[in-house]
Amino acid sequence: MSEVSIEVVKREETGKNANRRLRAAGAIPAVLYGGKPDPMAIQIDRKTLHELLKKAGGENAVFLLKLAGTQKSRHAMIRHLDVDPISRQIVHIDFQRIDLTEKVRVQVPIHTVGLATGVKNEGGVLDFVTREVEVECLPSDIPTQLEVDVSELHVGQHVEARSLAMPAGVELLEEPERVIVSVSHSRVAAEVEQLEGEAAGGETLIEAEAVEPEVIGRGKEDNGEED
Repeated sequence: MSEVSIEVVKREETGKNANRRLRAAGAIPAVLYGGKPDPMAIQIDRKTLHELLKKAGGENAVFLLKLAGTQKSRHAMIRHLDVDPISRQIVHIDFQRIDLTEKVRVQVPIHTVGLATGVKNEGGVLDFVTREVEVECLPSDIPTQLEVDVSELHVGQHVEARSLAMPAGVELLEEPERVIVSVSHSRVAAEVEQLEGEAAGGETLIEAEAVEPEVIGRGKEDNGEED
């Protein structure tokens, strides 16, 4: 489990105007919810948070939030980040309280290993159908990522969720037949195949049209001989 500690300050003011002032001062407004206590409005220093996120080792990091001026602390995980579409800066965070002795449900990213045979030797392309899967486990057992070996995949083959190797204590919550990754024909190869098929069909039609007049011609000659 990746755990990072960060000091948070309780927000006395809420609302759009108050949040704008916080951001201008270098802080990020956030909310801590979940569990028996009521939701709490908090704020976090932006620079400190960015540094910790780089060290957290993934989006499922466990934070120990320490309330400034008190001895209170609580484990939490980030459940939602609001990011400004233009500046790409974090503008709001939703934290969820967690108990280290209770299981949580999280999305874990998928990482492919190896180069598929279908891509290397058959002109196929690797199609990442599902980039993350939902699992359930204790916070201490959350994997950073799940690996899937694609080296033996040929064109037309795929890997399903049932084939993912789950670490001890981690339960997969996805449908077993959900496709994770597949190897398919490249667009160029598919277009070439289609053109070849159309060309083959055209040749058959031309041959059929060429045969028919020849038969009719023989019939007319026979009729002329009888006359």
